[in-house]
Amino acid sequence: MKTVYVTGGAGYVGAVLVPKLLAAGYRVRVLDLFIYGDVLPRHDQLEQIKGDLRDQKLLQKTIPGSDAVIHLACISNDPSFELNPALGKAINLDAFEPLVQISKAAGVQRFIYASSSSVYGVKHEPNVTEDLPLEPLTDYSRFKMLCEEILAKYYSPDWTCCTIRPATVCGYSPRLRLDLTVNILTNHAINKGKITVFGGNQLRPNLHIEDMTDLYLRLLEAPAEKIDRKIWNAGYHNLKVSAIAELVQQVIGPKIEIVTEPTNDNRSYQVNSEKIAREFGFKPKHTVKDAIRDLKTAFEAGKIPDSLTDPRYFNIKMMQGLNVH
Repeated sequence: MKTVYVTGGAGYVGAVLVPKLLAAGYRVRVLDLFIYGDVLPRHDQLEQIKGDLRDQKLLQKTIPGSDAVIHLACISNDPSFELNPALGKAINLDAFEPLVQISKAAGVQRFIYASSSSVYGVKHEPNVTEDLPLEPLTDYSRFKMLCEEILAKYYSPDWTCCTIRPATVCGYSPRLRLDLTVNILTNHAINKGKITVFGGNQLRPNLHIEDMTDLYLRLLEAPAEKIDRKIWNAGYHNLKVSAIAELVQQVIGPKIEIVTEPTNDNRSYQVNSEKIAREFGFKPKHTVKDAIRDLKTAFEAGKIPDSLTDPRYFNIKMMQGLNVH
């Protein structure tokens, strides 16, 4: 693997992944609309392609010569998706099969797809493993599931495919999202001095952004037979929202007040990630507490200005302000 094509490479995960790829000696091509700004480093081995995933002519022009594709691009999280369902379907589902077809025809050897642990829906089993049926609750997660099925249609001996179902990613990124549970609570603790928890007993699966991006590097480096046709959960801590709030309080300071409010939203998610540890040896090294510390450090360094008001930290606010169609 010499040249890696990353869709959505200027997003929350991509902004941490791309510098790691460059540091590891890869040539990197990033396809992104850059609607959240350009946070990627200047580098002679980085090609930034400003464009739309739905533009098949652009894909046909820019993918050839790539050894691997890491597909991160999507309209992420349910509120952003529901803001414009037609746009969400066009990008998250309709654009996927052409991307796969063009990648395969262009001689790409390895295709890594970022699905989501939300494909399981809400399960009452204590261990949500890859063997359980997928019961997505929203179009966002249903389209993630359908893309997994589309990818499976293109399996062949000369085409290495791997699907990852990540937990909710947390921690600092140059393209920061502050609409994810750990990041939200840390932001509020630091900048409001108070955390409001709605409910609190809901479980949330979490994965530090450093572990998420390290995993993608390992998937590029692994022998094809180790990852081909694999579908793996990738998570670490399944924590109650109230427990996350308590971790934030421990890191930020005991003066932070935790206020619990009732909620009608009792959706509770958890994932079991023993299969990827057993089959691939992937075990996360960074905790939720590490993510909170990293965010605290970034706040103290002035890297996250206007964190309560700037729409670029909140996908739904950015989508509302943009005329993307």
